[in-house]
Amino acid sequence: MSRRVVSIAAAAIAFGLLAAAPRCEAAADPRVFVNQLGDQGIETLGANIPPEQRLARFRELFRTDFDVTGIGRFAIGRYWAALNPDQQQEFLHLYQEYTVQAYADKLGQYGGAQFQVTGAENMGDETVVHSAVIRQNGAPVQMDWHVMQKDGGYKVTDVFVDRVSMKVTQRDEFAKIIQNNGGQPAAILAVLRQQLHSEKAPAPTTH
Repeated sequence: MSRRVVSIAAAAIAFGLLAAAPRCEAAADPRVFVNQLGDQGIETLGANIPPEQRLARFRELFRTDFDVTGIGRFAIGRYWAALNPDQQQEFLHLYQEYTVQAYADKLGQYGGAQFQVTGAENMGDETVVHSAVIRQNGAPVQMDWHVMQKDGGYKVTDVFVDRVSMKVTQRDEFAKIIQNNGGQPAAILAVLRQQLHSEKAPAPTTH
C-alpha cells in the first residue's frame, strides 16, 4: 500500500469512526473511549449517507474531537513560527476545512466493517490505543489511536494506519508545497485557499 493511500485511509477511517459517536468524556479508560467511537461510528459509514451530511458531521467532529491546533501546528512544522498571528489563525482555519473536504468522500467504503480494540499502552502524556478494522473485502487495517486528556475529555492527536502517521504525512505534504513555492511559508495559505475554491480539495500526496 502506497503512503498516499495509507494517508487517505488513516484520515477516512479515523474521522468516519467518529462521525456519529456521542461525546465520551466520561469514559474512564481510553480503550473504552475509542471502542465506543468505533462501535457506534462505523455503522454510519454506508454510501447511503448524503455527501452534505457526511461533510457536516466530518467538520463538527474534527473541530470537537481532534486536537486541531496541535495537529495543524505539527503539520506546518518549523514554518509556524514564520507566520504572524493573523496568518497562523488563517492557516488553522484553512487547514481544518482543507482536511475536512479532502477526506469526507472517502468514508463510504468502510461501511459494514467491524471495529476491534486490541490493546493500549502509555506513551508519555498520551495513550496509544491499538485497534483493527475488519473489512468485508480486503485485509484487516491496523489502527493506532493517539489520545490524550484535554479540556475535560479526550482528544485524538494522531492516527497511525499500518504504522503510517496521518499528521506526519500531512507535514511532508505541506513542506513540499512550501519548498515548491520559493520556501515562503505564507505560500501554504495561498495554495490552501486555491484548493478550497475548487470543487473539492484533493487528498494530500507525498513525494
